[in-house]
Amino acid sequence: MTDTTTTTERHSTARTDETTVDETTESVDERTCPECGGSLQSHEARGETVCGDCGLVVEEDAVDRGPEWRAFNASEKDEKSRVGAPTTKMMHDDGLSTNIGWQNKDAYGNSLSSNQRQKMQRLRTWNERFRTRDSKERNLKQALGEIDRMASSLGLPKNVRETASVIYRRALDEDLLPGRSIEGVATASLYAAARQAGTPRSLDEIALVSRVDKMELTRTYRYVVRELNLEIQPADPAQYVPRFASELGLSDEGERRARQLLDDARTAGLHSGKSPVGLAAAAVYAAALLVNEKVTQSEVGDVANVSEVTIRNRYKELLDASDAGLAAA
Repeated sequence: MTDTTTTTERHSTARTDETTVDETTESVDERTCPECGGSLQSHEARGETVCGDCGLVVEEDAVDRGPEWRAFNASEKDEKSRVGAPTTKMMHDDGLSTNIGWQNKDAYGNSLSSNQRQKMQRLRTWNERFRTRDSKERNLKQALGEIDRMASSLGLPKNVRETASVIYRRALDEDLLPGRSIEGVATASLYAAARQAGTPRSLDEIALVSRVDKMELTRTYRYVVRELNLEIQPADPAQYVPRFASELGLSDEGERRARQLLDDARTAGLHSGKSPVGLAAAAVYAAALLVNEKVTQSEVGDVANVSEVTIRNRYKELLDASDAGLAAA
């Protein structure tokens, strides 16, 4: 009886060992390149699995199963949750409240009865009232909605909207709004955030989507920057080139030549006292001519929102600076 049991256990152990060997072999096979047999490496930042020898991308768009939040100690890690949307400064309540949808349908997609629709409408009304407890939150709600509207019209990324929201919150906390409109301070905050993020928009572009005029915008912008001690560097004309070139359908070679023209102009000292938008527009127009691409001054002016006279004047100055640079070289 004992011998039979021992034999059975040996067979069971052997099967287990074989299974383990098979699983290990499969694991090794899965971690080798199907083309060259090299070892695979995982790049979590890009979500890819790449062969270290031949560079073949075996997998892409991998799911990151790690936590969404950064934690700097054990207590923070325990407090963080994997559920719910992340907090954001683009909403007056940091995105922690709830919204009641406007669709009058239940979870199964069926339409609600008239009594239920009236009840849901009353709940929406009270929910909106409870979301803003005082005048400061109502002010913040209006301003952040204005920032989001203008940023969407200008095609600004999310990080610019977040920065603009933080700047407006600082202005509100330091009591900079009395005597100024909510729209004016919100527009100035967005303009400052766009310049800080390296994706500037001209004052004319900002004024087109704003509800305040250009003079009030410039006055409020200078006041906010001065009072909040914001560090904003002068706009670089090269930052406008990619957007202008993209809207005009300019080639990569044309965009590169435009940047080269601006570099030569900077070396010659032409940037001082000149509008960066006008210089960028003229550089794009000059580069298009140099690479034999058909772009008119009118088209460039419409994209950059500058006059054709400005483009012609800056265009000549850029070419003279480029010729001087070539002669010196």
